Amino acid sequence: MKAVEIVKPGTIRIVERNIPKIKENEVLVRVKAAGICGSDVHIYHGKNAFATYPRVVGHEFVGELVEIGAQVNDLQVGDRVAIDPVVSCGQCYPCRVGRHNVCKSLNVLGVHRDGGYQEYIAVAGTQAHKLPNTIPWKIAALVEPYTIAAQVMERGRLVVDDTVLICGAGPIGLIILQAVKMIGARVAIMDIVETRLKWAKEMGADLVINAKTSDLAKEMMAFTNNEGASLIYEATGNIEILETCIHNIASAAGRVVVLGFSTEVVKIPQVDIMSRELEIIGTRLNNNKFPQVIEWFTKRLVQPAKILTHTFSFEETQKAFELAGTNPQDVCKIVLEF
Repeated sequence: MKAVEIVKPGTIRIVERNIPKIKENEVLVRVKAAGICGSDVHIYHGKNAFATYPRVVGHEFVGELVEIGAQVNDLQVGDRVAIDPVVSCGQCYPCRVGRHNVCKSLNVLGVHRDGGYQEYIAVAGTQAHKLPNTIPWKIAALVEPYTIAAQVMERGRLVVDDTVLICGAGPIGLIILQAVKMIGARVAIMDIVETRLKWAKEMGADLVINAKTSDLAKEMMAFTNNEGASLIYEATGNIEILETCIHNIASAAGRVVVLGFSTEVVKIPQVDIMSRELEIIGTRLNNNKFPQVIEWFTKRLVQPAKILTHTFSFEETQKAFELAGTNPQDVCKIVLEF
């Protein structure tokens, strides 16, 4: 079989590998489509602190089951499935309290171990979630990124009465926007790329803010009648934006959910958090959100087709990565087809 391997930062090659042998608790998936995430591109450029090399990347992927292990009882050959990339130990404190997505020994397919950019992959049966036949493969490949939206909704306790700010109108920001509008809350979204803000407006954003040309804090105060945002999703990883959100934009009793990540030190006066009883909430990956999101797709509660802008053959992965890295104004989500 063929696999897309990042040998080292900046170097991709198509390699031949043996089709994996499955264990009794595993299934063999013939990969049909896989999304490109910003983290995949970061691994390609050597900017992901969690990745090791060489690595077959890809954590957003779907496929057809071609072999079933003896201990897997709820799946059968021919099933269409989406794969949860989160692998946990089941024994540490986070796992014991039902938060395996931050397992002490967390592994993520495509980051810590080889992922979905290969023609076949063996995964635990518990990681495979059935898909209906009505969802095309290239759309189904977007299930995993939508689980991020489901996760942040839960972490931020989103309700219809919230006034929301989403920082970053990239693919994840736009996916969160769709989820927020599904609930019915008012939402503003900021970015510095006009095309992305145009897409956000078309997807129902109540306010779009170009942080290059507008004062983010002033715009949000006007949007919220000087109350501030009750719920903020920070997806840019820019520490200055996070500082501004906490210091100048979050309402009293507000929640700030941090998706973006940087190793830089954030400078926040304690009094900003204490005086308004702010909640600063981390979020990572998804915690068993695949069934919920597959239901969203099945009932057409979200619009994944609006996110997808490009498709490539998996053998054109390097070309796709280069497009994603150099054309943020034209690219939202890219899917590789197998």
